Amino acid sequence: MKKIFTLLQIIFASSMIAQTTIQNGDFELWENVGAATEEPTFFNSNRTGTDWATSGPQTCYRDATTFHGGSYSVRMETKTFIVAVVNGSVTTGIVNAPTTNKADGYIGTMKNTDASDIRRMSFVGRPDSLVGWYKYTQGGSSELGKVRAILHTGNYYDPEAASSYHPDSSANKIGDALFLTPTANVASWTRFAVAFSYVSASNPAYIMINTTSSNDQMTSTAGSKLWLDDLSVVYNSSASVTDNAFNQNNANVYAYDKTIYVDFIKGIQSQSTLNIYDLTGKLVASKVVSNSSQNSINVSELNSGLYMYQLSGSEIQKSGKLFIK
Repeated sequence: MKKIFTLLQIIFASSMIAQTTIQNGDFELWENVGAATEEPTFFNSNRTGTDWATSGPQTCYRDATTFHGGSYSVRMETKTFIVAVVNGSVTTGIVNAPTTNKADGYIGTMKNTDASDIRRMSFVGRPDSLVGWYKYTQGGSSELGKVRAILHTGNYYDPEAASSYHPDSSANKIGDALFLTPTANVASWTRFAVAFSYVSASNPAYIMINTTSSNDQMTSTAGSKLWLDDLSVVYNSSASVTDNAFNQNNANVYAYDKTIYVDFIKGIQSQSTLNIYDLTGKLVASKVVSNSSQNSINVSELNSGLYMYQLSGSEIQKSGKLFIK
């Protein structure tokens, strides 16, 4: 366990600053530089995870050749291993791989059931948005990267649903924000901004940040690379809300009768892509949508339940959840 997490918790417990932020979100501080366990301070990769995760290849790198600010960015790579393709990952939690079955893998604040190894980043604020800068290279035509931030109390696990290896943690969630890259190469540094969606009026105690170069946990495609830099949160204010929302309020996304609709309100000139994911992160529907008309996607083949969407383009980034009946 990284002792720096314990120190951070003590500092924040004593200060209780109302508008806390992400520690080392600019990825300028690193540990174990030059080793296979090289990681940003306050963050972890598969190489310091559990069981089979530590046996996998190095997937997290300090990149001094390209960055948005400072001297470094973090680069994640999806790589081939002996028994499976391993997602590139950087997280404030622990990459748990209890078996060689990728479906059993998860990110958690606790090392399996070992209460002596808990990794959590203290965070007591309720920000409006998660913002950052990224670049992306696809390993395959359907690949995309993911940045997810979960505000919570207690321990947390992603995916949330209970498994043989961890309990259901959804009751501890205060809110979350999700950014999914377009299913395309993004060669230059590009800003993203996504709103936090709150499910509780309580204040969080921690933030779990999970980033992967392949959003699909079950991917069998190697080669995807995600660069991330200057990750931060924004608190709602009259001076910042328009810029940091990145046009997210200029489109309505809703579902009715097995159809998902996208209506653009104003200011969007270019086409965008709407991707629909199930709660495991699997892409289940996708469509290029136009700003000049009401857009619809027939999803009659999908089972009823909760899904996530990502509307992305050069002029808009918006994500959220949809319930399909």
